[in-house]
Parts: sequence; structure tokens; C-alpha cells
Amino acid sequence: MTTPLTASRPPAAPQPHPRRWAAAAVMMVAALMDLLDVTIVNVAIPSVGRDLHASPSDLQWLVSAYLLGFGAALIVSGHLGDRLGRRALFLTGTAGFGLASLACGVAQTPGQLIAARAVQGVMAAVLVPQVLGSFRTLFHGKERGAAFGMYGAVAGFASAVGLLLGGVLTDADLFGWGWRSVFLVNVPVAAATFAAGLLLVPATRERSAGRPDLLGSLLLAAGLVAIVLPLVQGRENGWPVWGWACLTAGVCAVVALGVYEARRPAAGTTPLLPARAFRLPAFSVGALVQLLFSVGMQGFFLVFTIWLQGSEGYTPMQAGVLMVAFSAGGFLTAPVADTLAVRYGRTVLAAGALLMAGGFGWVWAAVEGAAAAHTGAWPLVPGLLVAGAGLGFLVVPLVNVVLSAVPADLAGGASGIFSTAQQFGGALGAAVFGTLFFGHTDQGLTDALTSVMPWVTAAFLVCAGLCVALPRRAVAHQE
Repeated sequence: MTTPLTASRPPAAPQPHPRRWAAAAVMMVAALMDLLDVTIVNVAIPSVGRDLHASPSDLQWLVSAYLLGFGAALIVSGHLGDRLGRRALFLTGTAGFGLASLACGVAQTPGQLIAARAVQGVMAAVLVPQVLGSFRTLFHGKERGAAFGMYGAVAGFASAVGLLLGGVLTDADLFGWGWRSVFLVNVPVAAATFAAGLLLVPATRERSAGRPDLLGSLLLAAGLVAIVLPLVQGRENGWPVWGWACLTAGVCAVVALGVYEARRPAAGTTPLLPARAFRLPAFSVGALVQLLFSVGMQGFFLVFTIWLQGSEGYTPMQAGVLMVAFSAGGFLTAPVADTLAVRYGRTVLAAGALLMAGGFGWVWAAVEGAAAAHTGAWPLVPGLLVAGAGLGFLVVPLVNVVLSAVPADLAGGASGIFSTAQQFGGALGAAVFGTLFFGHTDQGLTDALTSVMPWVTAAFLVCAGLCVALPRRAVAHQE
């Protein structure tokens, strides 16, 4: 007697959420708003300085405060969204960002504006991780890849367009707002996104999420602020003893965070910085490349826009239009960078870093030549185009190349560390290169800029050297 065989059915695939693409569109608008504010303020900085009688350190803080708030709160906000619900934190971040933007737009003193910028950064950190976390839950298979690809495209678009949009809004002087429109434009966008989010964004969370590491988050925030504070304020205060003590305390806080994360019991809490990831040379080097890239980029954009408007007499919109050359270079290489990295791995990233070093080296030489020949800033365009092309080859595939060497269970934490390195690197670049620039302005803005450009170029040369330690090949994106 034979027993009939019953074919077992494979487990049913999870049913996709019916409003997933509408929800994704709403969340991407909010993320675009946040990501634009990383660069949109750069072109408006000279106008802010004149209107509010801001000191050089105040101008540095306009960039650094936002990036510090963003970087310090980013990882813990992602963990809170996993545990408490991403929809609630998305709506909180959207509303908070809109209110902070309103506070920026009505600020009457540099201190008020800097404080509001810091809150903006924290609210951006509350919002952005919920977008990627929701995408992991709402999308599966090829749709997930398409959703993440959309986010990557929007992130690149934001960085490129932010400089131009900042110039257009500042020059347009809508309702007599001038530079304030750079911030006030966020208010109706945030309000509309909040209303749409209430209707369209579903509630998602991770049932297995542990408690967020609040002590680790406090150590991280304290360490980052303590490092950047004396770098921004030290020059104006004659490099006092308290500044060196603060810098030392910041480094100690970061070291203490590393020791704490490595030794504390992991049960019940989600580690802020997974120690196992840092034991992987490819990951540690990749995070350092991300950090140095952001140091060079944000430091350059801060001082370059001040030079364009202060030395060359460019309006904010003209400065933004000139930067289109940099954006165009990135748009040319970004679409093919990931595909090339899957085949050629670290070689593509090293080539991108070398192109950026070469492009900024051209800018350095052209600045000195333009000053001598009085030709204006247009000879800089080829260098900006080449540097932008290098950005596409370096940044677009960096996460994929590095995370291909990271175990799947560490991918989420490793991605958070990468984002934090990006924001902190930007704050550090604005602090260090801004201090170097303003320390030479008594010799003229051109001399001040040329004192910074060798270090910008060197940052990308070091990135190229570090790329040798990255994996030889990337892996294709997989679910």
C-alpha cells in the first residue's frame, strides 16, 4: 500500500501594501526637503552674514550646526523608529523640520539662526531613517531595489540642485524675504507633506527591535560637539586653554563610546555602533573614505561660495549657476558608476577620488590664474566638471562596495555609521577649512581660498590611497 504524496506549497509571499508607491512619494518629498538643506544654505551664507552682521564663526556654524544635529541623532532615530513605529517618527520629524525652518526664516540674530539650524538637523535625523526603514518593509524583490534606487537618485539630485536653488531663492527676494526664503520655502512643503503622510504613510515597525542605546547616543553627540566647537571658535578667541580641553574631552568621549560599545552586554539593546563592523578592515576604511570625502566637499563649498560673491562679485544666483558645472559632472557618471563598480570594484572609486583631486587641483590653479589675469571665475568650469564626474564614481558605489564585505546582520548598523560619518565629516570640514580660510582673509579672499585648496585636494588624494584597502569587487544588489 502506498501513501499518496502531497505537494507542499511554498510560503506565500507577503502581500504588498496597496498604497506603497503613494507613501513612497510622500516620504521622498520630505527626504528631499531635508537633504536639500545640507547644501541650499551655502550660496545664501554671504547674504546672511551681511544682514545679521554675523561673524566668521557664525557663518561656519550655519553649516556645522545642521550637520552636527543630523549626524548626532541619526542612528538612534533609526532605532527608535524600528521600536516605536516609523510613521509616528516620520510625522514628528516632518512637523519639527517645518517649525524649525520657520524659526530660521524669522531669526533676528546669528544665535537664533544657529540654534534653529541645529534643531533642523535633529528633525532631519528623526525623519530620514524612517524613509529607508519603511522602504525595507513596504517593498520586496525588484520593487525594493527600485525604491532604494529612487532614494539614491533623489539624494544625489538634492546635493546637486541645492546650490542652484539657494541662489535662485536668495536672488528672487520673494516678498522681500531675501535669504530667508531659503528656509521659509520649507514651511508649506512640510505642512503639505505632513497632511499627506497622515493619509498615506502606513504604520510599520520591527517587532524584534531592541531598546535604543541612549547612553551611547549621548556620548556620540557630546563627543562630536566637543570636537567641532573649539575648531570653530578657537581662532576668534585666540586658541584658549578651554578650547584644547574641550577638544581633548571630545576625543575622549568618542574613545569611551568605542570602549563602551565593545564591552557592554548586548542583550536587550540595539548597539549604536556595532563593534564587529569596525573589526572588518574594508568597513573601517570605507567609513574613513566617507568621512574625508565630506570634509573636503563641505569645506570647499563653504569657502568657495564666499570667495565667488565676496571677491568676484557674483550674485547668489550666478554662484549657483556656476556650480551647475559640478552637478553636471556628477549627472554624467552617476548612472554608470554602480555598474562599473560591480565589475571593477575599488578601481572605480579610486579613479573617482583621483578625478576629484585633479578637478579641485585645476580649480586651485585657475583661481590663482583668474586673479592674476582678471578673467573672472569661468576658467574654473572644467575643474568643477571633472570634480563632479569624480564624485559620481566615488560616492554612488561606495556603500555597495563596502557593505559587500559586511555580514547581512550588520548591514543596518553599518549603513547608519556611514551616514553619521558623512554628516560629521561635513561639520568637521566647515569647521577646519572655514577656520583656515577666515584666518587668511586679511590677505584677501583669493589668498584665503588658495590657502584652503591644497588641503581640499589632499583630502581626495588620501581617499584615493585608502581605496586600495577596499574590496576588489562589489557584489550586485540583492534582497
